[in-house]
Amino acid sequence: MTPFTPLATARLTLRPLVAADAAALHRLINDWEVCRNLAGVPFPYPRALADEWIAASATDLADGRAYHLAITGNEEGREILVGGVGLRLDVARRVGRLGYWVGRRFWGHGVASEAAARLAQWSLAHLDLDRLEAVVATDNAASLAVLRRIGFRETGREVQNFLARGGAQPVVLHEAQREDIFGHPEATRDAAAPAGAKPLLLVAACALVDSDGRVLLARRPEGKTMAGLWEFPGGKLAPGETPEAALIRELKEELGIDVSAACLAPFAFASHAYERVHLLMPLYLCRRWRGFVTPREGQALAWVRPEKLTEYRMPPADLPLVPMLRDFL
Repeated sequence: MTPFTPLATARLTLRPLVAADAAALHRLINDWEVCRNLAGVPFPYPRALADEWIAASATDLADGRAYHLAITGNEEGREILVGGVGLRLDVARRVGRLGYWVGRRFWGHGVASEAAARLAQWSLAHLDLDRLEAVVATDNAASLAVLRRIGFRETGREVQNFLARGGAQPVVLHEAQREDIFGHPEATRDAAAPAGAKPLLLVAACALVDSDGRVLLARRPEGKTMAGLWEFPGGKLAPGETPEAALIRELKEELGIDVSAACLAPFAFASHAYERVHLLMPLYLCRRWRGFVTPREGQALAWVRPEKLTEYRMPPADLPLVPMLRDFL
């Protein structure tokens, strides 16, 4: 696995736990008001358990099973432990289970929302996940508010055992998908459109094909709708812009390459109704360009054999284009 790079927010850093955190972790978490809201945590919380948890977290991180991170802040120029945030992966279901806790001294400052939102955004943009889940005790009003604030939706209720409370407690189940965390595709509404009609979103895309017959896919980075999904490079048309002009501009901005209109061959188009917009996307083929393909917006890139395209999670609008492209190439 690639070493985990700490995640930063405006005030916080989310980083892997280390052995030196054990004493501070124990001081913060060995508190009834904290433990009572964490299903798998006993009270009192033994000091040795902090060492065991940190060691287990390092193993899980190295194996790619879970990301249990320290939430740290800065106080008088030194790093201090504030709490913890984590994501346990269910690879078979393509789901991540989000959890978090904050030391009582730091309650009421928006720490949990800031940390949980950051990990949720990072995980959907960088891990092979379709959605996130979270479980909160029904009497934990602060945590319920955190999940609503960062985009989670209630999906049901059940009971779950809480070690510190010594038995089963009612809990609220939550879920978030990419649209909940990153928002929905948007388009400018046409004033002349019929009432109730969805705005039309015009997007141009390009299948760059190299000399080995591989197709370039780009992974949507954090901050964009549908972050984490793979797509054909391209982007929205500016007002009055042709699809060819939009692609020439977008490929230069996103990938640092120069393409002429003569090298863009219309291939197919996608027409897809999203929840808030209807997307119309012509797909062009391009085999010739000037320059070296470079990810200029922090996006991951992959040159993919046509028969392997279905192994990459893509936006719904792109999916019908894959078999046509595969058969053609």
